[in-house]
Amino acid sequence: MTLLSEDQSVSSQPCRIPEAGKHITSSLYPQTDFTKETFMESGESGVFGAVEPHRHSRGRLILHATVMFGREFCYAVEAAFVTPVLLSVGLPRSLYSLVWLISPILGFLLQPIIGSASDYCRSSWGRRRPYILALGVLMLVGLTLFLNGDAVVSELVTDKSLKSTWAIVIVMLGVVLFDFAADFIDGPIKAYLFDVCSHSDKERGLHYHALLTGLGGAFGYLVGAMDWGHSVLGEALGSEYQVIFFFSALTWGVFLTLHLFSIPEQPLDKDPSDSGPSRPSALRLLGTQSNGYGALVKEPVSPVGPGPVTDLRPRSFSALGEANSVTSSAKQPNKEAQKRMTFRSMMKALMNMPSHYRYLCVSHLLGWTAFLCNMLFFTDFMGQIVYKGNPYAEHNSTAYSRYERGVEVGCWGLCINAISSALYSYVQRFLLPYIGLKGLYFVGYFTFGLGTSLIGLFPDMIAVLILCSVFGVMSSTLYTIPFNLIAEYQLEEEEQLKLQGLPGLQRGSGVDCAALTCMVQLAQILVGAGLGALVNLAGSVVVVPLSASVVSLFGCIFIAVFIKYVD
Repeated sequence: MTLLSEDQSVSSQPCRIPEAGKHITSSLYPQTDFTKETFMESGESGVFGAVEPHRHSRGRLILHATVMFGREFCYAVEAAFVTPVLLSVGLPRSLYSLVWLISPILGFLLQPIIGSASDYCRSSWGRRRPYILALGVLMLVGLTLFLNGDAVVSELVTDKSLKSTWAIVIVMLGVVLFDFAADFIDGPIKAYLFDVCSHSDKERGLHYHALLTGLGGAFGYLVGAMDWGHSVLGEALGSEYQVIFFFSALTWGVFLTLHLFSIPEQPLDKDPSDSGPSRPSALRLLGTQSNGYGALVKEPVSPVGPGPVTDLRPRSFSALGEANSVTSSAKQPNKEAQKRMTFRSMMKALMNMPSHYRYLCVSHLLGWTAFLCNMLFFTDFMGQIVYKGNPYAEHNSTAYSRYERGVEVGCWGLCINAISSALYSYVQRFLLPYIGLKGLYFVGYFTFGLGTSLIGLFPDMIAVLILCSVFGVMSSTLYTIPFNLIAEYQLEEEEQLKLQGLPGLQRGSGVDCAALTCMVQLAQILVGAGLGALVNLAGSVVVVPLSASVVSLFGCIFIAVFIKYVD
């Protein structure tokens, strides 16, 4: 794959238009600059029209969504075993929060850059799938180090003083790599769905994603809850952790492969409508806007030909038409625009995004902060508050036994969460015609906020397990509604451009999905850095569900006031 380099230039060129009746894939996006002032006038800068892809069968959409089953299966395994594995290799408690902070910090800094870079990937396999494959392999490497690091170090290192140090380093590296890749991969997966699907298929595909996400989490928690140490597999493979790794690696490998071959993706530099030499078009580039949302750093362009030619094209993350353009003179070789993705240009682009995109990112941040605040400490809450155990008591004491029992019951509660998430993904489809996307968004946050407040105020075991179902409502909401809103916003942009007399146009989805996904990393940073101090200050983990409730209910108000309504 190649990214557009800094030392390339481009001349003003005609573009190719498709023959009648042929589709243009979603890799052909307008070169549009969406500053706040020019958002409604962006049709002037369009060069390439976009025809909606044809509809896909239910089977292909389900195959595309299977990657979410594998991803969530592995996530559940990590959630169930990360604490015992890290503590078993001797990691000091004072360093435990560092594990949760490294990955989201890297993800928050790099997610939009990778997301927008995938808009320019010119691999013959497509734009998104090379990134998905690379991140999928990285997830598998992290899972391998995380669950097998201690065993491998024990075989290779004989010095006892070095064995513990190397085991901590390898296991921590595995956790960080897995978290980093698993968080990162969501953006390219969603952009892949948006690129290859029609508008109606996007909605169907996101519902299948949510359904299989819930089922994957449920199966992952069930596999983690079983005692594999005394089973035939446990004796054959060596330990319980190796059995869990076997199931996780097999599940992830199979479903990642199914996903990558589910729906063909059109390469960036291949026009399916081009069966012969390119034909010049009467369309000319008229936009003169400055850099804005989705814009790259603009470099000066050298004139080509006998007369001065000024390049008026705005630089956009999703301005992909240049890969399909041809030279205006047979004497000049085809050269690409001078573009370079930098962290500074990425941050500038995100700050200049239209207000409704920015508000959606803020609401997504609030939702994930509330959700992670509750989920990361839920089993500890069950052990200490519901079962009144003590994790610091002697391991043969009654207090510690009660704590362990509470943690086990908490894992079953998380399994209920995963199942309810899968079920609610279907309930959403029936509620959508009545209350709309914004209504579903509000209901998800409100239900979660109300449920977590009741859990914190009335910590009864039966009541808590029943209320675990509201976790699934929030999980399904976070995995589907924001991305559905992105799709609706992009469709609205197309309609606005059509009102200008141009064909329906849209930007690439990479930077939009990446902007949402990096809010998950930012939420992890906030929770990892602040919640532990809040628990220490309060002296009890009962503050965890109450804090989640407050943040979620505040998110309800934010959604009601700021999130843009779409039909």
